[in-house]
Amino acid sequence: MWSDGTVHALWPLTPEPASDGPAPAPISDADLERIYAYPDDLDRPWVQVNFVSSADGAAALGGLSEGLSHPADKRIFALGRDLADVVLVGAGTATAEQYTGVKRGERRRERRQRFGLAAIPPIAVVSARCSLPVDCPLLTDTLVPPIVFTTDAAPHERRTALADAGAEVVVAGDGQVHLPSVLHELGARGLRRVNCEGGPRLLASMVAGDLVDQLCLTLAPVLAGAGAERIVAGAVTDVPRELTLASVLHEDGFLMLRYRRR
Repeated sequence: MWSDGTVHALWPLTPEPASDGPAPAPISDADLERIYAYPDDLDRPWVQVNFVSSADGAAALGGLSEGLSHPADKRIFALGRDLADVVLVGAGTATAEQYTGVKRGERRRERRQRFGLAAIPPIAVVSARCSLPVDCPLLTDTLVPPIVFTTDAAPHERRTALADAGAEVVVAGDGQVHLPSVLHELGARGLRRVNCEGGPRLLASMVAGDLVDQLCLTLAPVLAGAGAERIVAGAVTDVPRELTLASVLHEDGFLMLRYRRR
């Protein structure tokens, strides 16, 4: 395997293969933008899911995804945010991973301006009980107020506290957050490029509802062993959702796989 510190495409190949050996040509930022672009002229919210997993299916090491990550994976993760209208995440993941609002950056500014996107995408959080702490970085360290999707069952004082802390609180369900309603609300705001970052319970519910259009999955060359949570946990899917392999990238033993709804 090649390990020269650059991402290579295994399939589909870039237009100009390497001429000095069997290794595929390194791919550029422009190549990545083309590979991971959202469909044009969307008339509904289109959901891309971003996950990293160990080779045996674990979603985290030591409770955090950072232990499975790699610079190449982080590059794809950042690109997902750069090309999205909104970032969707579960409250548990946002809390455990200490989410802040999406940050500015020269590359992000240039890329989003070139694609005609708002300067910074908001983060939408799924929280059935409005469990986000009011002093969490997602509320205190952000340029764009987060959208919190919750339920009628969430305590009124929790909803009020999050709204007072700056969040837009939207009721989308009774005992559980109704994800089709979440996507409808996002679409009504013109937020159709949806980049879902987990966690496992939100992904399981998205799969059960047949709401995933694309899965971007990084496989880390690590065996986590028994006990680690898989990338899906919770809601049961009635039938498997068939996908089509759309691209395969490689760096230092990490595989960046992209699957689309069949």
